[in-house]
Amino acid sequence: MTSSPPQRAPARIELTEVGLRDGLQNEARVLSTEHKLELLHGLHRAGLRRFELTSFVSPRAVPALADAAELVAAAKGLADARFSALVPNLRGAERALEVGIDRVVLFVSASETHNARNVNRSIDASLAGFADIVERLSGSGIEVQGAIATAFGCPFEGDLPAGRIGELARRLGELGIDDLTLGDTTGMATPAVVSRVVGEIAEQAPAARPILHFHNTRGLALANVMQGLSLGVTRYESAVGGLGGCPFAPGASGNLATEELIYLLEELGYDTGISLESLIEVAGLAARRLERAPGSQLARAGTRLRLHRPDAVPTAKG
Repeated sequence: MTSSPPQRAPARIELTEVGLRDGLQNEARVLSTEHKLELLHGLHRAGLRRFELTSFVSPRAVPALADAAELVAAAKGLADARFSALVPNLRGAERALEVGIDRVVLFVSASETHNARNVNRSIDASLAGFADIVERLSGSGIEVQGAIATAFGCPFEGDLPAGRIGELARRLGELGIDDLTLGDTTGMATPAVVSRVVGEIAEQAPAARPILHFHNTRGLALANVMQGLSLGVTRYESAVGGLGGCPFAPGASGNLATEELIYLLEELGYDTGISLESLIEVAGLAARRLERAPGSQLARAGTRLRLHRPDAVPTAKG
C-alpha cells in the first residue's frame, strides 16, 4: 500500500485592509474619526495588520477623508500595524510626511479619461509628479507603492490597448516603484483578463510585485482571486463588509469583502491568522454605523457550518 505524498503548505498570503479608505470614500454617510478608529481596532483584534488608512486628498473632493491627519495620528501605536495612505500630488506627500505614515500609494489610471476625471491630469503628468514625490521622500523611511486604476478595463474607454498596463508598470519601476496594486476600479476584471494583465506585468516589468485589488460589481471577485492564486500572486487588497467604490468612476460598487476573501483562503487551506467570526462582527458594525445592510453575502448568511435549530423553520405539510 502506497501513501500519498505530503501536500506542500500554501504560500503565505499578504492582505491589506482598504475599507477605511476605499471603503468609506464613496459612502453617503460620513463616519467620525471616533467611529473609524472603532472599526480599525476591531479589524486589528481580528488579526489584520496592514491597513490603507486614508488619502491625503482635498477635503472638497472627498469629504469622507477630511480627517486624514487626525486619523493617522490617533492610529499610531497600534501594535504591529502598518499604515498606508494614497497621495495624489506633492502636497499630499508633504502632508503624509508630516504625520509619519509608513507607506504612501501613488495612483495613476491606465485610462487617460479616468485619470483626467480622477486627478485632472494626463498619465504623463501624473508620472512626472511621482518622480518629484519619490525624490522628496527619499531618505525619509516612508515606503512608496504604486497603484494602477482601471487596470482591467475602463468604464469610459472599455478594454485598454494590449501592453498598456505592462508599460505603466515598467515606467513606475524606472522610478524605483516595484510594489504595484492593480485596481479593478469598476469590477470589469474576469479570470481571462487577470491572466492577460498579470502576464503583461511579468513580461514587461519582471521586478514588479503585483497586488490584486478586485471589486465585486459583477460577482467575479472571488473567481478572480482564484485566478490570481493560480498565477502565483500572493498579495491582495479587500474591504470589510464589501464597502467601497470610486466617486470618479460610474458603477464602481463595493470592493471584494475581506471576510469573503478570508473564508475562501481558509477553505483552500491557507492559514491567514485572521478570525473570520471577528471579521463578520466588524462587517456588521460597519453596516450599522453607515445605517445600511451588510454588503457581503457572508456577513448576511454566516459560514457554511453556521447551523440552525430544526424548529426554527415550519414543518412541511401535505
